[in-house]
Amino acid sequence: MHRPAARPQDELTGVPHAPSQTQVLGVVLLSYLVFLVFLSLIGGSYWSLVGGKFGDNPDYLKAASAIRHWQFAGVQVKQFWGVSYVVACVSIITGVSEATGLVVVCVGASLVSVALCYWLWDGWIAAFFALLSLDWLQRSLLGGAEPLFMAFLLGSFLALRRDRWMCAAVSASLATVVRPFGVFALLGLGVHLLLRKRFRDCAIATAIGLVIGVLYTWPLKHYLGNPFANVASYQRNDWKGGLPFNLPFVAIIHDTIPINAPLTNLALTFGWILFVLVAVVVAIRSGEFRDYAKNYSAEACFMLLYCLALYTYDAPGWSRSNFPRFALPMLPWALFFLRRYIPKNRKVVWALAVITPCLAAASAVGIRETWRVLLRHLG
Repeated sequence: MHRPAARPQDELTGVPHAPSQTQVLGVVLLSYLVFLVFLSLIGGSYWSLVGGKFGDNPDYLKAASAIRHWQFAGVQVKQFWGVSYVVACVSIITGVSEATGLVVVCVGASLVSVALCYWLWDGWIAAFFALLSLDWLQRSLLGGAEPLFMAFLLGSFLALRRDRWMCAAVSASLATVVRPFGVFALLGLGVHLLLRKRFRDCAIATAIGLVIGVLYTWPLKHYLGNPFANVASYQRNDWKGGLPFNLPFVAIIHDTIPINAPLTNLALTFGWILFVLVAVVVAIRSGEFRDYAKNYSAEACFMLLYCLALYTYDAPGWSRSNFPRFALPMLPWALFFLRRYIPKNRKVVWALAVITPCLAAASAVGIRETWRVLLRHLG
């Protein structure tokens, strides 16, 4: 595979050489160790968080157990089951518990995602992608859909860059059953093939997506009576019976006023809201997005559709507070278009490898509780 044209030419520009893939993964593994050590120091129970107290883990684990034993009586459906299917497969093959399987899947998918970032762009973007977000570190080590989603999503785009469009279609389809917005990657693939007048290939890719979709929805229809049970649950619980989208920024503003969130949370969420928005504006105004779209039309299509969905998503109580987590799929492209402003300094990377996991662990346990524990240790 030829390297992307946008990959920096370090020896010509004088910019410090990007870290190698081994170096990036080594720093990432160090950050994982720092997270676990600091979590233990502040009294966080790792397996208690993984097994039920963190995020959507209880729903993923219950679904994984139901799939593992193929017993769906009494199962409450909400999140898409892509993660649960993979966790169940790991548990069946290895014999480990669903909680252990979830950790294996998330850590493995996280490392794969970082490696894919390296191959799609370079070591700087891969390193900052892995170390900049508290949510990414938490979902990588405590459990969540994001690592597996990103692994399938980035894997799809890497396959397409190598013109392995059938693999790209399979990977994008699997991303969609992990998180529904993966459908934007499928649409991007379709646009890529249609622009190149590859109508037969587009039809086959569409068929691949439909087959995987039917295989995913069949158990929901057969055992739970509704092939779109996941969507119905989202509509009932998150969208309050309405549509998932509104005008841009409306839901974010509604979730901010009246201001009842901690200032630290407001600062974090609006920092990410501005970060992604600035990256998109810079990409469009500089003309880089147009050039990027000529070479990588599927990625550009995904980026535009996902960005539009991100700022119009109307889930009361979630649109603003969970924006940093929802924005994770945009992070590699945001870093790419802002790469000239990213500090190309390994000391910054090493600092992030220590600071970010500590903050992520503190956030998982609770900032106030962490502060009390640290004061007790210092006293």
